[in-house]
This record gives sequence, structure tokens and C-alpha cells, in this order.
Amino acid sequence: MKTLTLAFVHGYSVTNLDTYGEMPLRLMQEAGNYGYQLKIEHIFLGRYISFNDEVRLEDIARAMEQAVQEQLIPNLVAGERFACITHSTGGPVVRTWWNNYYKDRKTCPMSHLVMLAPANYGSALAQLGKSRLSRIKSWFDGVEPGQRVLNWLELGSSDAWKLNKDWTLNGQKHIGPNGIFPFSLIGQDIDRKLYDHLNSYTGELGSDGVVRVAAANQNGRYVKLKQETPKLVGGTWQANKLEISDFREAPPTPFRVMTYKSHSGAEMGIMRSPLKDPKDPKGTEVVNAIFRCIGVTTDADYKKLTADFANETADVQLKGLVEEDKRLFGKKYYIHDRYSMILFRLVDSEGHPVTDFDLILTGANHDPNALPVGFFADRQCNQVNKSTVTYFFNYDVLHGRKAMTVNGVKLDEMKGINELGLIIRPRPDDGFIRYLPCEIHASKELFDRVFQPNATTMIDICIQRVVSNEVFRFEKVRNTDGPQNLNFKKVNPGNGIVK
Repeated sequence: MKTLTLAFVHGYSVTNLDTYGEMPLRLMQEAGNYGYQLKIEHIFLGRYISFNDEVRLEDIARAMEQAVQEQLIPNLVAGERFACITHSTGGPVVRTWWNNYYKDRKTCPMSHLVMLAPANYGSALAQLGKSRLSRIKSWFDGVEPGQRVLNWLELGSSDAWKLNKDWTLNGQKHIGPNGIFPFSLIGQDIDRKLYDHLNSYTGELGSDGVVRVAAANQNGRYVKLKQETPKLVGGTWQANKLEISDFREAPPTPFRVMTYKSHSGAEMGIMRSPLKDPKDPKGTEVVNAIFRCIGVTTDADYKKLTADFANETADVQLKGLVEEDKRLFGKKYYIHDRYSMILFRLVDSEGHPVTDFDLILTGANHDPNALPVGFFADRQCNQVNKSTVTYFFNYDVLHGRKAMTVNGVKLDEMKGINELGLIIRPRPDDGFIRYLPCEIHASKELFDRVFQPNATTMIDICIQRVVSNEVFRFEKVRNTDGPQNLNFKKVNPGNGIVK
């Protein structure tokens, strides 16, 4: 049997190693069934400080590198590498560690990264703030989180954007036997016992109660839209057209939605619910998925598991489409549609963030009223980087779905749409520095590139920074007898611009 060394990295604001539950022991019990020898001395339980305001994610990654060098590598035999299993924020921690210390090296001591409910694009909960979050039992359980890591986790953070954009553009060359094999597993069910009635995000459909399914998935996309150069039309400067200047897709990565799993808790939590007894059914699917990930050794294996997980996810989501919540007085049904998350970031042609703007979505005939009822789920503007706004959409409402009956519940047909457009109205729209409105007309091309189920798309929108030529001018000497008395305090921006 092949010796297996496992490292575990927990999530955010954890203060006790019981966060791992009995998962490490369960994997040790079942390793032999998958051809591995996993002894207790081959299991390393990570712990890190995230509840201090001064600690950043990069600090945790830096400390992890030293811990790996001092505590983990000396226990590996020559040529051996370890597999890492993370939960929640542990995913971004290990990704940042790899990105900062091993991305440009030939080999990394870690071969497999299996992320359970990873907050790869952050969490909608992060914007609530420290004090409110500490009261949410499903994530923090009374521990006040640290602000710096919380900033990373807020949807649309610059650090998360940078990490995910880099992976989308360059990740393919790092996947393989000589690189790393990353995987993402997440549930989409809500443990109603942990629901916070003061915060609907803990019961948000399309999430596990903390992390959105789309935010866990590394199969993201990147789109860049660029505004045309301003031109003078009838005495008015215009730059109406917005065009796609770049489009990238992240390398295909195995992604699996698990049955009846939530973010946390002993009953449904993806990490904590499996018991050490191999006969316990609550952990069977997750444990099996983890060993299937670790069993990947070739590019062909990786490609096959990506396809297998996609098919299994489709099956899980179809069977779990309708949730019946039995209550004291009757029943309540929840429809678990698939969702998409879109991050919009506005910058100008000089690289400066644009923080004041209207963003309007349009459907057929470039009409905002042509979008289907119920497609919109949520919108968040990042509090630190106000040029970035995150939209959460019901993909199945947008795309449409045929009529069907699931678990005895009849669902009507949803027509959906197949075109998307954008209208951008940035501000300031007058003065010495201003911006011009622009749009990209609704099309199937934009719809297909932007929306994908269970996944996130980052959209950079670059608009022209219009500078009045009155910002700097030369004047001739008019008075040869003394100082020039020309007050330009009330100079009007005029209609001329710097080209």
C-alpha cells in the first residue's frame, strides 16, 4: 500500500481543533479500502490565528510555509508529497500559500488540494461586520473575527480578485503530476437549526449557509469590457460603445456538489458530520469523493474526474431541487435552483477605480424590462473597494427550465432568456475630470460568456477618463510693466478634452 500523508487546514475564526470533527479518524479508518496506508503519525492538523485584527491572509500563508518546512517536510520520505484537505477559509489560505511560495517553482511539497466548502471568492456574510458575525452560530459561534482576513473574504475584495484572476488566466500550466491537483466540494443545503433569523444569508438558496456554491467553484471566467475612444458628435463628446476585449475561462477543475451537506455543524456539516465509524452513512459520499480526488495521478485521471463530478453534481442538484421542510403547522418547500455570481469592477483608462456609477442589465431588444421575474437574488458593493459590486443571479430563472415534477411537487415551465446587455452610467459626468455613459447591446454572445451555473464570472469594465484641456494651459505675457493679473480660479472646463 502507498503511504499517505494528510494535512488539514481549518476555516475562519476557529479556536479549537474539534472543528475537524472525526473526519481525520474516518479517513484513517477507510484509507486501506482505497489502497493507502494512513497512520495517525501521518496526519497533521493545522491551526492558525485569524481572530486577530492585524493578521492578514498573507501572514497566515507565510507562517504556514515555515510550519510546512519545519514540521511537515521532515516527516516525508524522499520523493513523497502530502495531500491537503481544507475547510472554508482554509481553501484560500492554502491557495495563497501555494501562489506566494510555489507557483513559480518546479515542484511543491503538496500534490493534492481538496477543498471542502472553500470561500474561494469570499462569502456574502463577511460584509455584516465583526460584531454581528460573532453571533452567527453557523460560522463563528461567539468568536469575533479578525478584520484583515474578513476584508479578504468580503465579496469583490482586491486580494481575492487577484488570486482568482491569476488562476483563471494561468492555472492550466500548474495542474498536473509535477504541479498540483486542486478540487472543490461543497453542499447546497441549509441546516435550519443553525439558521439566523436576523440574517437571511444563513439561509440563502444557492449556498451552504455560509459560502455560495458559485463562490466555491474554481471554474470561473474573466471578461474585460472596454469603452471606445471618445469622439465629437454634433458638438458633444460621445463614447457609447462598450466592447469585449478579453475573455478567459479557468482550467477545468473537478467540482462536486454533495448531497445533504451544509457548511458547518455536527449534523450536516461537510467537515464535521462524518463520524469515524465507516458504517456511518453521513460521511460516505464525502469520504468517497475525497479519496477519489487523492487517487488522481495523471492528467487523464483529472480530466475524467472533472467530467464525472460534473455529471454527479447535475444528478444531485436535480434530485435535491425541491426541499420539503416539515413544520409543526404544515410544510414549507424550498426550490434549490442553480445560481451564478458576477463580479463587476469599474476602472478608468488610467487605472483609477470608478466608485460612483449605475449599472443596468438589459435583455432582448436591449430592454431592462425584458429580464425575467425572480432572476435577481442579491447585490453587494465591496466596502473597501467600492468600484467592485457583486451580483447574485438565479441561473435557472435566467436560462429557463422545462416543466417537471420533483419529489411530488409540480414545477411550472420557466421561459428564460438568451441575451444580455449592459448600460453603464458613470459619475462625475461633468467637470474637469468626467466620464461618458456607454453600453454593450444585449446579445447571446455576452449572455453565454457571462452566465454559467454554479460558478463566478469576473468582469473588468474599463471606461475612458475624460480630462478637460483646461486642466493645463499656457498663457502669453500680457503686461510688460509688472506681475500678470490673470485669475483662473473660475475657469470653465469647456468642451475641449485631452486626447
